[in-house]
Amino acid sequence: MKVSTKRSDISQDITLRGAALPRVAPDPMHLHAAPSRPWPWMNLDVNSDLTDTTVVNQSWQGYPQNQFRNWTPDKVQRSKMFEKCSKDQPSTIYWMDVCDSENVVRFTIPDMGGNDPGTTKVPTKDLNQFWDMLQHNRPENIRVRWLFVDDLTQPVLRMLGTKYNIEPFFFTSSLHWTPSRYQDTLRHGKGDHITIVLPFLQSQQESRSPHTRRSPTDPKAWDSVTDTLIDIQAPFSTGDGHVLFFDVLAIHMVRDVEENTIISYHPESKGHRTPAKHLRSLIQFVGESMYWQRIFGKSKDPTFLFLAILWYALREWDESLDLLFRHVSELELQVLQLDNISLINDLHVLQARLLHYQSLLHDFEVAVTFIETTSNPAMESHEVTDEERTDSNALMKKECKNLLSEIDRLERRRTMLSSRLKNTMDFTFAIVNTEDSRRMQRFTYLTIVFLPASFTASIFGMNVIEIDNGTQTLAHYMVVTVVLTLVTIYIVVMLQEQNWVHRRRATLLQRAVWPIRLLWWIILPLQDMWVPQYRRSSTVIDVTA
Repeated sequence: MKVSTKRSDISQDITLRGAALPRVAPDPMHLHAAPSRPWPWMNLDVNSDLTDTTVVNQSWQGYPQNQFRNWTPDKVQRSKMFEKCSKDQPSTIYWMDVCDSENVVRFTIPDMGGNDPGTTKVPTKDLNQFWDMLQHNRPENIRVRWLFVDDLTQPVLRMLGTKYNIEPFFFTSSLHWTPSRYQDTLRHGKGDHITIVLPFLQSQQESRSPHTRRSPTDPKAWDSVTDTLIDIQAPFSTGDGHVLFFDVLAIHMVRDVEENTIISYHPESKGHRTPAKHLRSLIQFVGESMYWQRIFGKSKDPTFLFLAILWYALREWDESLDLLFRHVSELELQVLQLDNISLINDLHVLQARLLHYQSLLHDFEVAVTFIETTSNPAMESHEVTDEERTDSNALMKKECKNLLSEIDRLERRRTMLSSRLKNTMDFTFAIVNTEDSRRMQRFTYLTIVFLPASFTASIFGMNVIEIDNGTQTLAHYMVVTVVLTLVTIYIVVMLQEQNWVHRRRATLLQRAVWPIRLLWWIILPLQDMWVPQYRRSSTVIDVTA
């Protein structure tokens, strides 16, 4: 087997990310996230027959029942494990080996045959060729072999599951984007299997390309938006040419004393971006980092590769929250300075998304904690010294602590954005309440104007001797009404602590003489206008005389 170390396509692959069309993340199904649940994908309301007489095909075509008898055809159908697999495109496997070479860990691309080294397209007809490829023995210096699976098809799923004895929960959780993490097939001193499925937030520039084919994992088109429900799984445009959407890291690792294998599932590609190839390029860049080279040199635990790829999710979270920060600042500007109350719905939608991000960041934290606490059983073998095991565990705790501190920083930033949104929403509601109060005040003033007239009419309509003697004329009514109206206006203005007549915190005596102050304000401008005219007219008379 030849090994190629050419890197010419790495940077080019990363620059093509902007042309991809974001996808809608399916709603996760937490009910069936891990094998620890006793009734996976079962209908508990229906009595199930425990006697299974189905003849199991022991070849790879019989997966998952050839490895896990409890996964009957009914459960497989309920889980939609095969239904959500790619049907239009053949699977593409991108290979990468992490090799020990002269005290240096090298990230190389093996030549698996074909026109493109390190890339295998599994045809829909000749499937045994890929199955035979999985049976080949590896060179002894390979520490980890990584398979990046793009466009997962049903035959490839069956072959990978059979070859590496993978719990079907890895495929169901990956296809449903269900956050999960678990350990299975534990063998002390020999190895185990660990799985992490982690949705995360990602950003990219909006694409102007025509809509491409949908993925079977997509419940609906990415740009479909309902007017009644807040779809927190749908992509979100920040208004500055960027879109925030969900992606997923679905990684299964076989840790063993002899061979270590990592399998990563990637949703179907869209546009020009190939997620599997892009992730392989990022892992190759990890091999060029001197910091991580020192880590790989100090410890032979392949779990550090698992930890390294989680930094990719953290980077995407960081960039997405940067865009959200600018978007929230723009919304604040429009609300606080422009009094744009119509944005209250946008604020509410963004607040709902931030609450969902809180749950995803918590899943991120739990995933890192799971890696920290789930030690590699293969490191307990006799081939690893106590000193190497102690140093490796200490290094793992240190790196997990570094990642957890960064996740905590992201959570604190998300909390800050949520608090700022809440303050803006409170301010918006305060503006609405103030406007309502002003309207009610206008209605009150209007009522005050008509109240004396209505009161006087009621008095004049009373059948009493003091009034019913012919004195209730229209002139009397007008006089009483005007007097009561002026007295009412005088009392209302005097009792107000601040209005257009007197300033704030004026004393009661100052407020009591407000009519005099009002007359003074009216007379003073008139005096300034009339006196100069009077003087000019007097001067003209004297001259003519």
